[in-house]
Amino acid sequence: MQDIHDKARAVKLVIFDVDGVLTDGGLFLGDDGQEYKAFHSRDGHGMKMLQYTGVVIGIITGRTSEVVRLRMESLGVEYVYQGKLEKLPAYEELKQKLGLSDDQIAYVGDDVVDLPIMRRVGLAIAVQDAHPFVVQHAHWQTPHGGGRGAARDVCEMIMQAQDTLQSSLEHYL
Repeated sequence: MQDIHDKARAVKLVIFDVDGVLTDGGLFLGDDGQEYKAFHSRDGHGMKMLQYTGVVIGIITGRTSEVVRLRMESLGVEYVYQGKLEKLPAYEELKQKLGLSDDQIAYVGDDVVDLPIMRRVGLAIAVQDAHPFVVQHAHWQTPHGGGRGAARDVCEMIMQAQDTLQSSLEHYL
């Protein structure tokens, strides 16, 4: 765990996939073609807490949906890349835009399409219910599954490594 905390200490940007990471991977489509997704409220609050400590959050997802835009807007997530079937170019663009190196970035994924980025970043994280091949290439795996607290696990682990978790929690006392 010390090695993971060393990697997490350097993180200035966390990039999350959406389907299977911020959601449980289920896709709900209405008769009108509208897409619905369920997000875990504690994941969202963890993301807000992490941003408050100065760590930037980004999203890179292969699908495009208005609900993702709205959810990320409500969480104050500025860097949202949707419709990116090839995720690596969006990763490179965001890395360049923020002037960061690979070792300053964490990526959270669940499926094989996430591997090109996961193999580049300083801290590659797989959610608890990720594809087994993805888990093999992760530095750390969350205790909770996608859409069921995995993002909160990531945020709190990074905050713990950066010595900001306790003060963030005590803020609520």
